[in-house]
Amino acid sequence: MATDSPAPTGTAPEPTPAQRLLPVIVPALVVGIASALILLGISLLAEKLQDVLWETLPDALSVGRYSSLWMIVMLTASGLVIGLLIRVVPGRAGPDPATTGLVDPPLAPGVVPGLLLVTALTLASGVSLGPENPITAANIALAYWLGRRFTPGTTAKLWVSLAAAGTIGALFGTPVAAALILSETLASRAGPGALWDRLFGPLAAGTAGALTMTLLAQPSFDLSLPAYTHPHWGDLLSSVVIALAGAVLGLVAVYAFPCVHRFFRALRHPVLALTLGGLLLGLLGALGGHLTLFKGLDEVKELAADPSGWSAGQFAVMAVVKTAALLIAATCGFRGGRIFPAVFVGVALGLCAHALVPSVPVALAVTCAVLGILLAITRQGWLSLFTAAVLVGDAAVLPVLCVASLPAWLLVTGRPQMQLREDGTPLR
Repeated sequence: MATDSPAPTGTAPEPTPAQRLLPVIVPALVVGIASALILLGISLLAEKLQDVLWETLPDALSVGRYSSLWMIVMLTASGLVIGLLIRVVPGRAGPDPATTGLVDPPLAPGVVPGLLLVTALTLASGVSLGPENPITAANIALAYWLGRRFTPGTTAKLWVSLAAAGTIGALFGTPVAAALILSETLASRAGPGALWDRLFGPLAAGTAGALTMTLLAQPSFDLSLPAYTHPHWGDLLSSVVIALAGAVLGLVAVYAFPCVHRFFRALRHPVLALTLGGLLLGLLGALGGHLTLFKGLDEVKELAADPSGWSAGQFAVMAVVKTAALLIAATCGFRGGRIFPAVFVGVALGLCAHALVPSVPVALAVTCAVLGILLAITRQGWLSLFTAAVLVGDAAVLPVLCVASLPAWLLVTGRPQMQLREDGTPLR
């Protein structure tokens, strides 16, 4: 009689998906909380420095806080100081920022202190860049270094995804942002397991980062614009036109990006490039006004609080000036991200559209313009849709935003990105 052969000995059963995912929870929570605390610490340090540079110091010198003279002097001096710091800190505060994206491979841990110091000074000095790229890079470097130190068998991909999710969740105050952005990244990479399995750890890290930031700082992107309460068919055409206008303005900056970068690189000296970049940013600030300085998140709330407080021409000037400031800051060597300044450009452009055609709802105009500019600059659809929608906190605008995203995406897809390879050629 045939008998069942005994099961081979010495082979462990294959772990189930749940058994693979459970050990990730604790590291994800730790990384998420730490990522939020680092972001919060640098943000608070930048705010204190900003008060000194733009309030205490000009008051002591009897100079107008946001006078044209002070903006030019402060930004030029900041470029000089940051350039000198980059020369002396270990690793020169990371690679050329024109070649970096939001989520990149881990840097050496010795680079992190200098990168964080330079980032805090950049945010405080009025440069038109946000904290997202350098803070994410610093958190990824630290998570990877510590994670591999205590758990040598883990992969770099795990720590990169956890730190990126924790930082993005803290930046936007919600883990949904991290899940959407990373799902777009993960969808383009082959890997075993379902998408939600690969998102499990990052979602936990993003939740921890978002809750930590919400409990400690209560961030908000809501511009408190009038609600979009009466949609009609004409809004579809308006939304498409405004989103396309934002995408065109963004593509102008994208195509100019390698040219401006080559100009600053031709100077062959980072200190000279940053000093000249600071001077140009000061001149742009004098032209566009103090609201066109800094990363732009607080400034857009001031714009949105009084949509009728500026003319269409003034909004247009601010949008163009901020775009030029973002372009110069991102190519001359300042460390920072491009998402928050791009949001300011979109808000100013949307308010310009509303001022030109008051029948276009202001919430719709602003969100569609932000959608268009972010699609061109980031080339990430989920990030662009999410950021545009969260500015108004109104689900009624989402269907129209989705319609507006289609022609805007057709315009930007396949075009160069606002990021360069190490040889100076643009990514596509």
